[in-house]
Amino acid sequence: MKLVEQKQLDLRLYTFGVFVLCFSLAILFKLIDIQYIKGNYYRSKVQNRVFKTFDIPANRGNLYDCNMNLLATSITKYDIHFDPLTVSDQLFNTHLQDLCRGLSKIFDKPQSYYNHKFTIARKAKNRYVVVALNISYSQYQKVVSLPIFNKGANQGGVITAQHTVRYLPLGDLAKRSIGYERIDSKTGKLKLVGLEGAYSTFLKGKIGKRKKQKIAKNQWKPIGDVNEVEPQDGLDVVSTIDINIQDIAHKALEEQLKLYDADHGSIVVMETNTAAVRAISNLSRTSKGNYSEVYNYAVGEAHEPGSTFKLMVLMAALEDKVIDSSTVVNTDRGTAKFYDRVVRDSRYGGYGEISMARAFEVSSNTAFAKIVNQHYGNRPKDFVNRLIQMGLDKPLGLPIKGEGKPHFPYPGDRNWYGTTLPWMSHGYGISITPLQTLAFYNAIANNGQFIKPRFIEQVRYWDQVHTQYTKDQIVHSICTEKNAQVAQTIMRNVVLRGTAKNLQHPDLKIAGKTGTCWGNYTKSTEDRKYIASFVGYFPADNPRYSCIVVIHDPDKEKGYYGSLVAGPVFKQVALNIYNNTPVNYYIDDIDKVWKVKQATDYYDYYNYLKNTDTVPDVIGMPAMDAIALLENLGLSVVVKGKGNVVKQSIAPKTPYIADDIIYLDLDL
Repeated sequence: MKLVEQKQLDLRLYTFGVFVLCFSLAILFKLIDIQYIKGNYYRSKVQNRVFKTFDIPANRGNLYDCNMNLLATSITKYDIHFDPLTVSDQLFNTHLQDLCRGLSKIFDKPQSYYNHKFTIARKAKNRYVVVALNISYSQYQKVVSLPIFNKGANQGGVITAQHTVRYLPLGDLAKRSIGYERIDSKTGKLKLVGLEGAYSTFLKGKIGKRKKQKIAKNQWKPIGDVNEVEPQDGLDVVSTIDINIQDIAHKALEEQLKLYDADHGSIVVMETNTAAVRAISNLSRTSKGNYSEVYNYAVGEAHEPGSTFKLMVLMAALEDKVIDSSTVVNTDRGTAKFYDRVVRDSRYGGYGEISMARAFEVSSNTAFAKIVNQHYGNRPKDFVNRLIQMGLDKPLGLPIKGEGKPHFPYPGDRNWYGTTLPWMSHGYGISITPLQTLAFYNAIANNGQFIKPRFIEQVRYWDQVHTQYTKDQIVHSICTEKNAQVAQTIMRNVVLRGTAKNLQHPDLKIAGKTGTCWGNYTKSTEDRKYIASFVGYFPADNPRYSCIVVIHDPDKEKGYYGSLVAGPVFKQVALNIYNNTPVNYYIDDIDKVWKVKQATDYYDYYNYLKNTDTVPDVIGMPAMDAIALLENLGLSVVVKGKGNVVKQSIAPKTPYIADDIIYLDLDL
């Protein structure tokens, strides 16, 4: 019996011994695996848990207007934390009150606030105490020079981190067009919009690297004061925007939106022969009732253009040679029925028999609907193909993201009806953005040569030009020069004797087209919303700028026609640009009187006057030009009023000496 029990005991001991041996071998194998076989892997994991390399964003390059005025820049901000455990007892006890007193003066908080905060943190062994966040460089310099902190990171426990924020010196002026970061509603990611997004490749620079150590509460503390890889600043971008013109356009649009209590509106001013966009403003009414830049309507909002589209229709018919400007059409009593729908003119009773030129001037819907239906009713594809040939069906291909896509129905589509063609003739059933419309009108001002709108002048690295941008090559010709000149004459007559007679001004010739259309299709006139627009160029006889103004949903009780709502904005902007742009002079070969002509002749005129020692004739000149000219000649100028000079106290060609006083009377 004892022998059996002994054997059982031995078996248990052997089994336990084998188990212990196997367990020990397993532990040994695991130790060898961790230490040698997978040692590098686990060491890197531990390292990554304790130490980590963080990206340091580079300073974005500056964004300038065409005159090198700052539109957007990166400002460095600093975060400062404190590790009180790094500081020796003697240093902490001796200089804590001095540190707290200094912080109190800088950040306007009680000294006791910092004293309590740092004392509690030291007792709780908190090694990452917030001192200040998002402070300027000057504040940063003051903080790190305070007692304790002036000992640096290793002895003084001061922990500094820098980051950049984008600053727009102009505030809300062109804010959406200049661009900023926003959260994409679809992806949830940060997205740059406007010029900031369009030219981010140049502006963004190259990121740097900095190693940090993980400390308590999942916080990361920078190791040392030196980056592993220094960030490289981005390049500077010089845009085509002119802040003087931008300011003029923005204020004029905002005033009109307020006056008519409109929902939103946009304006674009473009240099005619280069297609450089000098101003672009988009304002919409906020919940507080004021107006702010929220969405780039000029680039992104495709909508029915209404009567401004009649220029495209006119050019298509002229190019196809189905009409000329003298072709007569009978507007009857101002209505024309197509199937179950009626086209109406804004003038009750119509215009009778009128030429197509006159139909454009008075914006007769019935004339355009009848002429298009007459010549294209049996071959609508020819009409739409002509529009496509002129490039109206394609986006402009702008670098700014979010450009709206034009929409033109095509014969055979499910949404093509018998009434589609006559309604297209006066700008309904199609959609196009304001900038796309402006680009077409700009092409007419350029005798038919279409140039792609441009937003960039230069890319610079410090003070050196990295890349120079000139006007884009002519994309295509939308029409013959002859037909473009016909359209130019007709658009000039729109202002002289057509729907935009209220835009006439004795000093500035304007050419363009009014537009008024429904913003929705409700049958009730009470619910109907309108879109008022005006697009054209100036001066009409030598185009320098083209411009479009579009205002959505003005108060119908105050007005909704393009000539009354949008046209005055165009006129105000044109006159302000005209009166605030330096104008230069040339010699008339007959009487040697210098008059307004071209900018390139100013210095010749000035040099000519320096050699005459006589007072020039400045009557008719804008005040700013007359003052600059006379003061450069040594005269002291006293001005009364605003606008252009109507009277000068010293007669022209009168000899003068330096510091003579000349009095100028202005017309306003």
